[in-house]
Amino acid sequence: MMSMAPKPTAAPANPSLAPRPAAPAAMGVPARPQGRPDAAERRTLVVGRGISLQGTVTDAERLVVEGTVESEMIQAAELFVAPTGVFRGEVQVEDAEIAGLFDGTVTARGSLIIRGTGKVNGTARYRKLSVEEGGQISGRMEMLNEGAAPVVPRVSVPAEA
Repeated sequence: MMSMAPKPTAAPANPSLAPRPAAPAAMGVPARPQGRPDAAERRTLVVGRGISLQGTVTDAERLVVEGTVESEMIQAAELFVAPTGVFRGEVQVEDAEIAGLFDGTVTARGSLIIRGTGKVNGTARYRKLSVEEGGQISGRMEMLNEGAAPVVPRVSVPAEA
């Protein structure tokens, strides 16, 4: 008795005419992403769970706090405080997302997002504010004007003649 095995697909007579997947460049997609780097390519400092950091952070574009950070001043593009994270001090960023505890002064020139597990104590300056149900804010809130950097009031004393 003969068994019928599946017939193999015949190769085209001319292999150069066989369909090929298009190369990324041929489809108008660059081989490597260009433009704004994604989160993985940005200069990111991650302070992991159980780690404490005290001091000044420079040249970090993103700061991710899963442990504890205490700093007098940090400037970065983004701040993310995870639910396990604690940040004490002052930070100036474009965007901040707080899901843990922030105690100090945060200035977000873009948006400040406080997640349902987040708590902000102190001073919060922001252009846009979003607070999820359960999020807590305690302290001073200041909305930044469009196109203006935060202005710290200065007291001037007139000189006596």
